[in-house]
Amino acid sequence: MTPRRSAHVLVVEDEYLIADELCQTLTRGGATAVGPASTVAAALRLIGGDCVIDMGLLDINLKGEMVFPVADALAERGIPFAFVTGYGKTVVPSRFERVPCWEKPVDFKRVESELGL
Repeated sequence: MTPRRSAHVLVVEDEYLIADELCQTLTRGGATAVGPASTVAAALRLIGGDCVIDMGLLDINLKGEMVFPVADALAERGIPFAFVTGYGKTVVPSRFERVPCWEKPVDFKRVESELGL
């Protein structure tokens, strides 16, 4: 990922408290949180809309639906992203093997550090 303090970061997370804390962490660090989106459909609408998105933070399982269509949409646009998940790297398709995977519970200090906030 290319960290930047002023980045617009798409947050795709279905657990309200985690999504809220990610958004607050981003805002405190000078970034702009886009979303959060709690479903694949909502995330794809944001990506396809007028939103500026510089990078993404994606939970892998959104209410039983895997986030990989969102990851594909970001990859097609050349937008870097990381998975933030309780599943670990073992469920990530091989096409995303180079994508960072940050395991839950979320270490918000790590998020700040990794994004350069």
